[in-house]
This record gives sequence, structure tokens and C-alpha cells, in this order.
Amino acid sequence: MNRLESKVAIITGGAAGIGEATVEKFLAEGAVVSAWDVNPELGDQLCQRLQTNDNRLEYRQVDVTDESVVTEAIEALVAKYERVDILINNAGITRDATLLKMESAAFDQVIDVNLKAVYLCGQAAARQMVTQGSGVIINASSVVGLYGNFGQTNYVASKAGVIGMTQVWARELGRKGVRVNAVAPGFIATEMVKKMPEKVIEMMAGKAPMQRIGEPSEVASVYAFLASDEASFVHGTTISVDGGLIS
Repeated sequence: MNRLESKVAIITGGAAGIGEATVEKFLAEGAVVSAWDVNPELGDQLCQRLQTNDNRLEYRQVDVTDESVVTEAIEALVAKYERVDILINNAGITRDATLLKMESAAFDQVIDVNLKAVYLCGQAAARQMVTQGSGVIINASSVVGLYGNFGQTNYVASKAGVIGMTQVWARELGRKGVRVNAVAPGFIATEMVKKMPEKVIEMMAGKAPMQRIGEPSEVASVYAFLASDEASFVHGTTISVDGGLIS
């Protein structure tokens, strides 16, 4: 199935974890993929592993918190392909601490990457999408943006903010041919999670009725659905991918 045949897609944070799985899924669905990440070593490894015979994958070293860098990357992509069809705002970081121990620098770093960068990439992509009269923006939130989580004031604030921005953009951009949605993953087996103690992983899995943590590919599949024409009337919503997690 090539639901994304010839669609030009940007995937931020595309060199690892959920982003890497999304790059792989979108290539399998026929898309042309521009994977953005700040880590060139991981970007090179990604291309070596997933490059297609028709060169549908490119890696760009992009700091998504830098407006000029984001603008230049969008302009380069449009110059090459004449359009941007899909933006997956997937890049994100954590800097966890309780409220009484959190430092302002940690708060600012998470807000910059998880919220401001979504705004910067979304705005730059939306300008092109409105010009061409079509496009899809999908923003990565989290279940903690819906329910909160101990020790994650900065992360929760950023992910709740993403949901709010998604709803605003849906109101503003839908009439211009651009669909906007958010995805809220639960506990997913990224490399970061796999490095946690086994007892912690078991505890996280036990919070979901399905009694396991999710796989990056399961989030990538939801991204692919929302980016495809199969989701042509899905707009302004947040889809949880969390195994039925209940707060």
C-alpha cells in the first residue's frame, strides 16, 4: 500500500526513536522524506540504512528552535520539490525534575524544543501549504499533556500547549486546505525508555490495560494514517496511542 505516493514529507527528530520509525513507514508508503535532526551521525546512519533506490530520503541537520535555519530548510525543500505536503512535528526532549528542584534553564530548553519549535516549523510549512492549497500538519503531543505527570512540569506544559496550538491551527487553516491534528503517545519503547530499569518499564506497562508499552512503529502507523487521504475528514483532534492508558 502506497498511501503517501510522491508526497513530500518533513519529519523532525527523524533520526531516532519514533521519528526514525516514521521515516521508515513513510518511505514504505511511497513518500519523499526529508528527515530533520540535530545529530548528523545519526542522520548519516539513517540514510545508510533506509535510503531507497530512487533516493527518496534526505537528511538535513536542522535546529528546529532556530527560525532562520527552519526557514532555509523549508525553502531548500520547496526549491527541490516545489511543494511540502506533510509536516510531522516529532522532535522533542525531556529535562525532568520536580517543581521545587527544576531549574529555569531546563524549563526553557524543553519549551523551546517541544513547543516553540512546533510553532516555528508549523508556521513555515503552513505558509507553503496555504500557497499550494493543501497539506497536512501533525504535531507530537503526549498522554502527559492530557493527564499530567509527576516531575514533568516543563514537558507537560509543552505537550499541553501543542494540543492547544493544534486546535487553533485547525480553525485557521482548515478552510485553506490544510489539515492539522495531534498524536499523544503513551509509554513507547524508544532507546531512552529501554535504558530504564526493568522494574520501571514493568510499572509503566502495568498502567495500560493492554499491559505493555508501545512500539515506535505503532505511533508511526498513526502518523501515516493521519497524513493520508484516508483521514481526509479528521481535523483538529488529538489521537492517543497509549494502549488504553487511564490517568
